[in-house]
Amino acid sequence: MTTIRLPTARPPGTVLGTAPDTGESADAYRAAGGYGTDTTPGELLAHLTDSGLRGRGGAGFPAAVKLRSVRDHGGQGDHGAPGGRGAPGGPPVVVANGEEGEPGSAKDRWLLRARPHLVLDGLARAAAITGAARGFVYLSDPAAGESVRRALAEHPPPLPVEVVETGHTYVAGEETAVVRRIDGGPALPAAKPPRPFERGVGGAPTLVSNVETLARIALTAARPDLRTDIARGTLVTLSGGTAGPVLTEVPYGVPLRALAARHGVPDAAGALMGGLFGGLVDAHALDLPLEPDALGAAGTALGCGAIRFLAPGSCPVTCAADAAAHLAAESARQCGVCVSGTSAVGDALYALAAGTAGPDTADRLDRWSRGLRGRGACGLLDAAAGLAGSLLRAFPGHVRSHLAAPCPLCAAAAPAEGTRRLTVAVPQVAGPPTAAAPVLPPVPRPARLPLPLPEPLPALKGTP
Repeated sequence: MTTIRLPTARPPGTVLGTAPDTGESADAYRAAGGYGTDTTPGELLAHLTDSGLRGRGGAGFPAAVKLRSVRDHGGQGDHGAPGGRGAPGGPPVVVANGEEGEPGSAKDRWLLRARPHLVLDGLARAAAITGAARGFVYLSDPAAGESVRRALAEHPPPLPVEVVETGHTYVAGEETAVVRRIDGGPALPAAKPPRPFERGVGGAPTLVSNVETLARIALTAARPDLRTDIARGTLVTLSGGTAGPVLTEVPYGVPLRALAARHGVPDAAGALMGGLFGGLVDAHALDLPLEPDALGAAGTALGCGAIRFLAPGSCPVTCAADAAAHLAAESARQCGVCVSGTSAVGDALYALAAGTAGPDTADRLDRWSRGLRGRGACGLLDAAAGLAGSLLRAFPGHVRSHLAAPCPLCAAAAPAEGTRRLTVAVPQVAGPPTAAAPVLPPVPRPARLPLPLPEPLPALKGTP
């Protein structure tokens, strides 16, 4: 079973909280300042605007702008008071999106298991800002579902909130897929426009917000004095090398190289960024700061905060082939261009890894990397295209050598169709100390191990 580690308690204003390996009860959350009433919806929106909080679902869209868009399409004023034109589908809807499809990420499922009250508090505050009349928590992890339902019973929110479960797939967390599933359809992306903020669940303006984003909204409400630090902190899932995966929280600006060193890969050959969406970067790119704009300017992305470091002696072509296999297997198969495009990229990368690629393979990958973007209903095809392009840009020498002769490293790794080697576990979370029926059995604390950032971490078993 895979091992994943969690840091110990962090200061106020951090998502990890005081006991990352234990589910937080309503009493504990209230005692730490949660569910407070000191910050009004209007004040909170101003704080979020000032802090520049970005969404943590992958796209990094400004949270305050998204909240205003839903509020305005619902015809609501700054404090949730009715005003302006009404929406055809009724009052707005808010959705906590906890379905993380990126294989290298564990943060959202951990959040729902360990700190459901933090997420529900953020959901209620988003509802107050937008004027929403109902909410949903959307997830695929059964343990997270149990945790959220228990939290709803412990502290009923000020609006009706329903838990909606779905199958765990790469595309199920895309916002139009979320809307379709909540409305009773399949968890598959829909054509756009309209976007959910215009017309979503039941035809109403809908906020689909990642659970970490909502957690940071709740933290900002409790500690507006720390709003900038809250907005510029982020959960990251680090994997690769010989160390087990780590879920931790870091501030923007930390060099990728420092993260690699603290993860036990000081001489990393590069990284697979943002889950799969950020593509591959070489060792030189590890001097970049962990900051969305800087990463974007360099042609990569923070995405969901999943970073897989390439250990010395590993081959980036194998990593690319594994990632392409995952994307091809996860295609919703709604768009012909996605089915054919992801399969073509995957087949080419497999051939490259196996040493059987034709001389025109690099040219075809380059053509697909530029021509396939934006042609699917969701970002899956973009991720496959970006992956191909990033391999060509970051590791051109490896591509040339693979065209000349089979790679012994790739042969040893032997990529196989449908591989899930990029998947990380979710940390186990013990039930709240006061809970009569814990969500998961208690996990004994093992000896602490030195690790990343900056405190020691206990080793915890992960569950798939």
